[in-house]
Parts: sequence; C-alpha cells; structure tokens
Amino acid sequence: MHLPTTIIIASALAVSGMALAAEKTSKDDKYEIRMIGEPKSCITRSRIRSTEVIDDQTIDFKMNNGDIYRNKLPHKCSGLAFEKAFSYKTSTNQLCSVDIIHVLDQTAGRIETRGSCGLGEFQQIEKIRKQKSEE
Repeated sequence: MHLPTTIIIASALAVSGMALAAEKTSKDDKYEIRMIGEPKSCITRSRIRSTEVIDDQTIDFKMNNGDIYRNKLPHKCSGLAFEKAFSYKTSTNQLCSVDIIHVLDQTAGRIETRGSCGLGEFQQIEKIRKQKSEE
C-alpha cells in the first residue's frame, strides 16, 4: 500500500525590520531570467534539493543536478512571501501542477497551516546575474 508522503519545505526566517519592504523589492531584481524549453506539468520530488520563495506567487525549485524550475502559481498565495515556508502531500514521487501547497505559519514555536494554494506549471529557468551599472 502506498501511503501519502508529507514533505515540509521550510526556510529559516530571518528577523528583520524590513519585512514589509520585501513585497516591494523582488529577489529577482539582481537577475535576468531566461526560460528554457517548454513548461512541465510535473517534476520528480526526490530530485528537489531546495526551494526559494520569490514572492506570493512564485517559487523556484532547485534540483540536485543544478536545474531550476520556476512555479508561477495561478493566483497569489497570501502569506507565502512572508512565511517562506510551505508543505504539500503527494502519493507519488511527482510534484505536479494539480497539487496544492499549504502555507506554514511559524508563530510562537508552533507550525500551523495558514492557507492553501494551487501550483502552476514548472518552467525551467536560468538566472543570469545582472551587471552592476556604474554611476
């Protein structure tokens, strides 16, 4: 019998007085993003090395081989950019565009789900560091 597996992906939350400013400044500002190939419906879960929440609608999945797959959620996922932590359940070794993530609220030493959001397709990307302009 194949039981569903729960995967929790959580990033360490840095305490900063600039938490509200994070909405205005994207982590992508220092990169040029180049799309590679066609979007995929699924990625292999066991190949995911780490994730990076970019904003309330964008998650980068970094794979063991160095590839990066960007998932642009169809709708904004409230609290995702602030919490930077989410979980999901699957019964296979695939994470797919039909799957749901649950934003994790890490308050007062407890982890609780804050909301649920659907994933979009996985687009392989390359991040190219932008050259600093001389002023």
